[in-house]
Amino acid sequence: MTVHARSILSFVLGLSSLMVAVQVPAATPSEGWKVIDTSQSYSELLSHLKEAVSESDLQVVFDVGPTEAAAKRGIDIPGNRVIGVFNNEFAVDILSLSVPAMIEAPIRFYVTEGEHGQATLSWIQPSHIYAPYADSADTATSAKKLREKSKELDLLFSEIAINATQVK
Repeated sequence: MTVHARSILSFVLGLSSLMVAVQVPAATPSEGWKVIDTSQSYSELLSHLKEAVSESDLQVVFDVGPTEAAAKRGIDIPGNRVIGVFNNEFAVDILSLSVPAMIEAPIRFYVTEGEHGQATLSWIQPSHIYAPYADSADTATSAKKLREKSKELDLLFSEIAINATQVK
């Protein structure tokens, strides 16, 4: 294959991957996912989510997404943001019960923008995330406590989600 043909092939493959990247993904959550479609805009939901987290016992640990970085590169994609949420109390407690489980912290909310500007809030329930670690815990007591911590987090995440998605 000539250098020119390779360049054209690379360009075409690059365009096809870009076209896939900018499409709005269909919501196809698997087991453990919670999804709330809202009438809020992407920026409204992001703001309300951060406000709801700040009013809870948890805190935003990170806030990342490709939308703004893509815009700086001249690429327009729908709003897409991952908000990592946790606190040190849960981190210390979970770490004491399962060192490997800490790879899952912080737990994430996912805010996506639909084709008509409306936003969706999604997350995987903490109890679902931590279930495999509880199943393989060193002791029955550690497994039980990890399940209890996971259920506490389930409640906190649900409360945050409800507060963030209520029409204000």
